[in-house]
Amino acid sequence: MNKPLLALLGISFMFAACQKQEQKASDMEFSDDVKVALADSGHIILDSLQWTRSPQSCDIKGDTIRITTAPHTDLWQRTYYHFQNDNAPVLQMKTREKFFSFVVKTDFTQSHHRFDQCGIVMYLDSANWLKGSVEYENEEFQHLGSVVTNNGYSDWATTAIPADVKTMWYRFSRREDDYCIECSKDGVKFSQMRICHMQAGAEEIRFGIYACSPEESSFTAVFSDMKVTECMWAAHDGQQPDKE
Repeated sequence: MNKPLLALLGISFMFAACQKQEQKASDMEFSDDVKVALADSGHIILDSLQWTRSPQSCDIKGDTIRITTAPHTDLWQRTYYHFQNDNAPVLQMKTREKFFSFVVKTDFTQSHHRFDQCGIVMYLDSANWLKGSVEYENEEFQHLGSVVTNNGYSDWATTAIPADVKTMWYRFSRREDDYCIECSKDGVKFSQMRICHMQAGAEEIRFGIYACSPEESSFTAVFSDMKVTECMWAAHDGQQPDKE
């Protein structure tokens, strides 16, 4: 089957998926999509992506995905705010591959309300996930940050960036059950945002993209230039591990 036909099938599949009701990730059956992508020079076949939760609406053209959020959608568990939000739309692929990187460009030009956000995600279940994104705050600044949730408790690490930043690249890397999130303004030079350990992330995982609007808002997030590469998070060459 040639690539144009595969792309056409992928687009048709995605449009159909946008109309489906919420699906439980545990009910899905996938091949190892990372190995498939790597074999195809890192290109992600769109029909390897599956909705864990579908959005208010979405649009697929070429390799670009547009997700329109619904109000009061979010991912957060307990910490500080003491509420649990678990209804953001999440589009992911599945793998058991232990060493790889995933790159995507996000455009959030339309974000306009506090906490509007879009970025990368690894959503395993409601109690175990991570995300990286830019969250709109006001006309002066916004938050570039990441959230890691282990066993039902979230943290949030952020830095303020100017409000006129409207695009951001992310690189999500896996080394066994440890993970790295990086960001870039140009898709070439990446800076580390977060290194973390995921207690439920040692075996099969799901990862991809998300967008949401926690308050009374809606906007369209644009995702493009998605690819999977060999792991770009280099092995540590400093202090050696402690002997057990």
